Formats: sequence, structure tokens, C-alpha cells
Amino acid sequence: MTEPVGSTGAARRLLAPLGTLAGIGAAFTYVGLVDPNETGHYPVCPLFALTGLYCPGCGGLRSAHAVAHGDVVTALGDNALAVVGYALFAAGWAVWAVRARRGLPVGIPRQPVYWWSLGAVVLVFTVVRNLPFGSWLAP
Repeated sequence: MTEPVGSTGAARRLLAPLGTLAGIGAAFTYVGLVDPNETGHYPVCPLFALTGLYCPGCGGLRSAHAVAHGDVVTALGDNALAVVGYALFAAGWAVWAVRARRGLPVGIPRQPVYWWSLGAVVLVFTVVRNLPFGSWLAP
């Protein structure tokens, strides 16, 4: 049995999802206002600075900036993995908010296969974007 929308229990359960949304919104607002394409605003990736190799996060701030401005094509060019991550986060957040509102448990997959698969995708993305044939994935 679910509680009315205005109930204190439902509001309390929504605090974490709404607080998370506020934090993510603030971060995207900041990155949207302070352009990472202009030098001097953000630190340089240490891996790239030391080795010239792109880490899986390289281009992520530029990608977030493009998303904040509604330019998904540029965002994909800056860091395609980050854009997929933004979309997965949005879907996961929506599920979390709905389940929290209804008072249902929100489970994060605990099976190692999910986490090993995620690690493998990030590793493959990182390696491929640093190879000549994967240069289209480089920021």
C-alpha cells in the first residue's frame, strides 16, 4: 500500500534521490557555465600530461559541457562513454526515484559479472581510443 504523494514518509524517502539530482544538476550547471574548452579553468588529466594517452575520462568535462548546452553530437565526439554513462545514470536515477517514492527497495546489482563487465567495457574503450583505428573515440 502506497502513501499519498504529500505524506512525510514519501518525502523523506525522496530526499536522497532529489539531493543526488540537485548535486548532479549543480555540477552540470557549473560545467555548462565554465567552459572546459578554455584553458586554465580545470586541471589537465595527469595521465595525458605524463604519457599522452587518453584515460577513459578524458574529454568528459567537454562532453558534460556539450550536454549542458544540448549538443549531443559534440558530446559524443568528446567522450562517447561518458554520454552513455549520463544516459544510464538518468535511467537509473528515474528507477531509484520511482521505487523510493513507492517505498520499494532499490537494489544495486551485486553479482561480480556486472562489475567485471563494466570494467571490461571501460578498459576496451580506453585501449581502443588510444589506437590509430580508434582515434574517432579520442577527444
